[in-house]
Amino acid sequence: MNDQLEPIGVIGVGWVGLVTAACFAELGHEVWARDIVPEKVELLERGEVPIHEPGLAELVAKNAERLHFTTDMAPVLEHTRLLFVCVDTPPTYSGDADLSRVEAVLEELGDSSEHALVMKSTVPVGTGRSIQRRRPGTGYVSNPEFLQEGTAVDDFMKPDRVVVGADGGSEQFADRVEALYAPLGVNVLRADVASAEMIKLASNAFLATKISFINEIANVSEELGADVVTVAEGMGLDDRIGPKFLRAGIGWGGSCFPKDVQALKQLAGNSGYHFQLLTAVIDVNELQKRRTIGKLQKHLGSLVGKEIALLGVAFKPNTDDIREATSLVLSGRLAGEGAHVRVYDPVAAAKADGLLAGARVAGSALDAVDGADAVVLVTEWPEFAELDWSEVRRRMRTPVVIDGRNFLDREALRAEGFTYEGIGR
Repeated sequence: MNDQLEPIGVIGVGWVGLVTAACFAELGHEVWARDIVPEKVELLERGEVPIHEPGLAELVAKNAERLHFTTDMAPVLEHTRLLFVCVDTPPTYSGDADLSRVEAVLEELGDSSEHALVMKSTVPVGTGRSIQRRRPGTGYVSNPEFLQEGTAVDDFMKPDRVVVGADGGSEQFADRVEALYAPLGVNVLRADVASAEMIKLASNAFLATKISFINEIANVSEELGADVVTVAEGMGLDDRIGPKFLRAGIGWGGSCFPKDVQALKQLAGNSGYHFQLLTAVIDVNELQKRRTIGKLQKHLGSLVGKEIALLGVAFKPNTDDIREATSLVLSGRLAGEGAHVRVYDPVAAAKADGLLAGARVAGSALDAVDGADAVVLVTEWPEFAELDWSEVRRRMRTPVVIDGRNFLDREALRAEGFTYEGIGR
């Protein structure tokens, strides 16, 4: 062990936890990472990474000597004092966050005053203060994560900000957490715990709002003959707005935006405040996923018996995450309209099998489009832009392409004889 660097404990080795563990190991720290799923720990002990995240497998292999994976909490408590909590906090049937996994960590921690929980899991505002009231001897630091799937390693190593929240007696632990990020040369915002918890939820809610807004502009642009791609470019040139998250499409998904937007709306409702804007943001996104059905019907009429190919299953490229993915909604709606659905994704296909309302999972993009009446581009994987679209045209029964991400070369496809329709174009 490097005695000059603080050893790190990571509780929960899912996507956030594994990225956190691997990146701290890359910074030179000894890391003890604990998970309750034995099969996952066994894979990691063999150097096998169970999730798809660019650069992560290489980082785990490179730092194998500093990464210790276990199902036992005892060595984590023995070797470390800062415990980064990266467990799931899924919504319950009431819409509130399920904090049972956080509570389980507290139970295992006992009444130790030497350890501090460093909360990376997304929790409701007020969670930290509630824990501190119930367990005044427990150190608690809020350190929300701002990682994006597909770029998580870079996001950790080159962050635009780090937030460290602490109240009262936990300031000493907060200082140690802040010191961990010093090698990254990043601005660290110190806050109280409640504000740190709110920053995470508010950030994701704002980004989701920005996407839903540009999707609304796209829908109006279709009616009025404007091109949302040009409109978004012009809007993004205003430095008060910026170009990020102004790409129109068929809806956002994944593990963060849907959960965090709903969580903030729920928290507001529990406090007696009706968050009208977030209600609209959610409604717009759900409707956006379904508008593709209308576009297909415009070109094909009834969808009964039609063969529809979905290119992409993951909610975004460079990940195998299909949680809240648009593909799940689309496949279900198409099946409800009587269509036959086949799907292809270069990474997430295996996870999709059995979850897509009877859709057939194809082994390649060309296999998926063979005999199709229409193709819907759902996820903007680079390989789809590089497809031999003349061969795609030859294989299809009806050359209709719905570009759900405005990702393909519109003019090139039209020159090949396709009927092309994007979003807001």
